[in-house]
Amino acid sequence: MVTIIDYSKRKNSEGKEFFLLVLQGGVEMVKSNETGRYYATARQCNIASTFDENTCKNLIGEQMPGSIQKVKCEPYEYAIPDTGELIELDFHWTFVKEGDTIEEVIYDGDIQQPSPGVF
Repeated sequence: MVTIIDYSKRKNSEGKEFFLLVLQGGVEMVKSNETGRYYATARQCNIASTFDENTCKNLIGEQMPGSIQKVKCEPYEYAIPDTGELIELDFHWTFVKEGDTIEEVIYDGDIQQPSPGVF
């Protein structure tokens, strides 16, 4: 299950505003490569919506069947929000509906290459 935890307003290439929903998966325990200690985290991704702002606000807390999965992509630079440090990533996170596979989502053309910073 994933939960809608937030939303954000964006503009498309034509200047028209739309809203992204911020999805979050369940808590995961990940082992740090540097310290060897575990920490708790949760995968997040954004999906475009056709909803207005009020509907997006009302959707916060809703759960949907599915998961957030890692997808390889062309390398891109990403600025860490808290520090501004630039790092290079070669993946993004995407929502996969329960019953679908990541291969179906990618090869059916449902995913487009993300713009840097849209995660």
